[in-house]
Amino acid sequence: MSYPAAASERSSQARRQNALSLLFFLCAALAFLLRFTVSPQIMNMVVDYTADGGSFYEKLHVGTYAIFLLLPIVLFSRPFLLQGDEIGIFKALLLYSAVIFALVPYLFITGRAGSSGFIIDTYLVAGAAGLLMLALNAQVRRALGDLVLGMVVLSAVMGTIEAVTQHRFLPYGLNELQFRPIGLSAHPLALGALCATVIGFVPLTNWRIWVRVLAIFVLLVGCAASGARAALLLAAAETLILLMFVPWPRLSLKHQRQAKSVVLLFAVAGGAVLVAILFSGGLLNRFGNTIFDENFMARVTIYQVFGLVSWKDILFGMNVDDLLAIVNEKLHLPYIESAPVVIIMLFGLPIAALFIVLVFWFIFRLLRGAPLPAWIGTMTFLLAALSNNALSSKSPEITIIVVLLLAYRNAPFRSGPGSILSAAAASEPKLDRLG
Repeated sequence: MSYPAAASERSSQARRQNALSLLFFLCAALAFLLRFTVSPQIMNMVVDYTADGGSFYEKLHVGTYAIFLLLPIVLFSRPFLLQGDEIGIFKALLLYSAVIFALVPYLFITGRAGSSGFIIDTYLVAGAAGLLMLALNAQVRRALGDLVLGMVVLSAVMGTIEAVTQHRFLPYGLNELQFRPIGLSAHPLALGALCATVIGFVPLTNWRIWVRVLAIFVLLVGCAASGARAALLLAAAETLILLMFVPWPRLSLKHQRQAKSVVLLFAVAGGAVLVAILFSGGLLNRFGNTIFDENFMARVTIYQVFGLVSWKDILFGMNVDDLLAIVNEKLHLPYIESAPVVIIMLFGLPIAALFIVLVFWFIFRLLRGAPLPAWIGTMTFLLAALSNNALSSKSPEITIIVVLLLAYRNAPFRSGPGSILSAAAASEPKLDRLG
């Protein structure tokens, strides 16, 4: 074959490869957005997603189905290449997913089939999303990370508008004494926790510096608007930690210290002004009685439930509906806002301990080798999760963390203007690479 003919063939293969990558990006983006933005309230308008009754297939989120259906297509439709630590991460994802999947029949056997939906929708789908991300090339993964960050920023904007107008864009079924916005999230606390979490990932983007600063500002305001007090305190601390400890490129250590000192002064002054504006706008009203109010006490009181059940229930688990009935009748609490209580009483203490170790091992395995801002964002999420039900209900937060950690493991991809798939201009076809 002549050189021009060979070059033409390679160019044609490259175009086909990049067209397939673009298709997979669009499909993955749709699947992720379905899982991350379609709330349980919207699902309940179509099927019995969280309501009592209904078939098992109704208990799984439409986004979960989309991710599970897309995964084998992406994995087996064309070759992809894993490099370095990605091989270990791929094995960790397989192990994590296999163990989580094994818990589903265990719940059926023990008569707690109704709780298997939250295990699949919260934990198993996170493993599937991780495998899906690893099967895509680095540019596509980073673009999906940017998409998820943009989604949370949009949710923060919507939440702020909702707080000002006292009107929600999406349905919300709970009756609360004080109006709180939800944005694209299922609950005000979820909105606050997500805004706080993704602040740590914004510095890892390839966005212009003013866009990153604006995004962090919008996320801080959205977090304040959500009324999630613990998340707001974490977000403020997270922002200061990012400012002080994340290295600034193209500056010596001396110049970094000088620049950070100046920026810190402006940040403190600007923060004081922002707090005054938020207070005057009513977005910080929930701080009026400090954070040690009835909501805080409810999260402490819930641990008294261990004294209201038998040792067999603690060791071997019990039906979550029966547990909620005890909490309602004996502790006079409407909900169980404690992931440790739900997990221990669902699985029983021995299996719950293994489950918790598995989840934390999985998260820290993804963090190995990750940049410092990713660690800061993930730690913020884990701390914020202690004040909400992100780890013990059908929520997308863990899947979002997995997507972001895999999207921003590598250095920012610098490309020319135009496309996330700049390899389209390459003269040779390339296997999807991760790093």
